[in-house]
Amino acid sequence: MRYRRVFVAGGYYFFTVKLASPGSRLLVEHVGVLRAAFKSVKAAHPFVIDAIVVMPNHLHCIWHLPVGDCDYPMRWRQIKSYFSRALPPVEAISQSRLHKHERGIWQRRYWEHTLRDEADYVNHINYIHNNPVKHGYVLSPKEWPYSSLHYYERMGVSFADVACSSDVLQQCE
Repeated sequence: MRYRRVFVAGGYYFFTVKLASPGSRLLVEHVGVLRAAFKSVKAAHPFVIDAIVVMPNHLHCIWHLPVGDCDYPMRWRQIKSYFSRALPPVEAISQSRLHKHERGIWQRRYWEHTLRDEADYVNHINYIHNNPVKHGYVLSPKEWPYSSLHYYERMGVSFADVACSSDVLQQCE
């Protein structure tokens, strides 16, 4: 059975992408590699990151694709591959992953949601920025260093009122 996704050229998408191991902390331990992966893919296949939070074992983000372009699966494949290749091979790899030449760092699938309107967009930005609180890592979203919230604050934008498009990955601390 083929997985069904919605493709809207030039659309706005919310993503949740997870590591295969729920207890892993690879994303925050290697956040520099993750940033480099995004930067490399964006240089070859442009897109805008409107909001992002990097958690220890997953990330959430909103992307805005260029007009006429809806190929986010290729971008995710390249980001995941770049990140995986940059890390030393220390994880256990199942036979099915070996057969498919996969490292076993990422879950094979990810969740995406095509944003419908401005309210949907703002709700997802709030969800992204509050995710570290939801998971109990911090008491306030401002305490989590790997979040686009800090970029918005520097720009004087309240994350409760966000309705703009900005590329923020490089701004996350």
